[in-house]
Amino acid sequence: MPYLFTSESVSEGHPDKVADQISDALIDNFLAFDVDSKVACETLVTTGQVVLAGEVKSTTYLDVQKIARDTINKIGYTKGEYMFDGNSCGVFSAIHPQSPDINQGVDRGSKEEQGAGDQGMMFGYATNETENYMPLALDLSHRILIELAALRNENKDITYLRPDSKSQVTIEYSDDNIPQRIDAIVVSTQHDDFADDDTMLTKIRKDIVDILIPRVVAKLPEAIQVLFNDDIKYHINPTGKFVIGGPHGDTGLTGRKIIVDTYGGKGAHGGGAFSGKDPSKVDRSAAYATRHIAKNLVAAGVATEVLVQVSYAIGVVEPMGIFIDTYGTCPFNMTDGEIAEKVSQIFDMRPFAIEERLKLRSPMYSETAAYGHMGRTNRTVSKTFSQPNGNSVTLDVELFTWEKLDYVDKVKDAFGL
Repeated sequence: MPYLFTSESVSEGHPDKVADQISDALIDNFLAFDVDSKVACETLVTTGQVVLAGEVKSTTYLDVQKIARDTINKIGYTKGEYMFDGNSCGVFSAIHPQSPDINQGVDRGSKEEQGAGDQGMMFGYATNETENYMPLALDLSHRILIELAALRNENKDITYLRPDSKSQVTIEYSDDNIPQRIDAIVVSTQHDDFADDDTMLTKIRKDIVDILIPRVVAKLPEAIQVLFNDDIKYHINPTGKFVIGGPHGDTGLTGRKIIVDTYGGKGAHGGGAFSGKDPSKVDRSAAYATRHIAKNLVAAGVATEVLVQVSYAIGVVEPMGIFIDTYGTCPFNMTDGEIAEKVSQIFDMRPFAIEERLKLRSPMYSETAAYGHMGRTNRTVSKTFSQPNGNSVTLDVELFTWEKLDYVDKVKDAFGL
């Protein structure tokens, strides 16, 4: 019997994502001047206020208040009427040194023997239902908000948009797990106040359906375009009004959108957040490494859908184990346990090996903090960072290294494909 599956996304202006982006901007700035920085930084944002808290071990000094303000302004919170803007909000820092009890379990005489920064389990997932090997409902939810942000920044076709927004897509699947059609789309977007509420609702709905959605569809592969139809149920700003939003409407915290950050409810999640953590924290680095594994396995033809789990003990170098679930989609006669054994031989999952393989000690994290950490485009960008003393550094930074299909040939060789 056909079934429905739903995933959601939130925009860069969502309060939790504002917090994530501030935390990751701090990570990038610390790593730009000290690649060995150890950072765990949480951010809270609310009406007119930002609170930074966490632990840092680094040789560099940063103006964390300026970094927070610059991030907020870049997102688009630049007006006093939002009750939260980068130029006037208060920024309170309660960042303090990292615990030596934790550090002694991570730092070793040899970097290769670096222990895991915490215990826990991390998951990676990939499916062949999209070109970027991501679940379709989540991919579409992200695309809707990326395009909505583009419209807001263009300020031409739609001029009333404010930074906060959310989306949700429901897809009907067949019994054999093939997407058949889009059943429903939800878009809630913050907006300027209108003189008349009825006019407001009518215009916002028309603009979303007639301007936003066609722009999204035009950028999709033809196989996905055909899933859009005239019977889609649209829920546009279903509460009726969304003027008050962002950190003034809801308090935001780092790490509260971990399902948006990963696979939209498909696969599994170990529970650990990503943003604000340097790569010695396996919550982050191992989640990227398992995504890298899952994507390369699917691309190599080991399965059409794969879930990868790895687990660690704090301070211990080798992982506790690697688990693979192919959901019965492996086309050849090999058990998931046998696949896991081969995976452990192909991919070195020691924390330092992950950092080296995926180049995780570079300041690549600000770009991950909105619209998902997975399924993004691997590319190299130039980034400039400045210190309070006037020193600056410009670096070429490779982004989303865990999305590379650089192990497909190795996987094929190992599995005889």
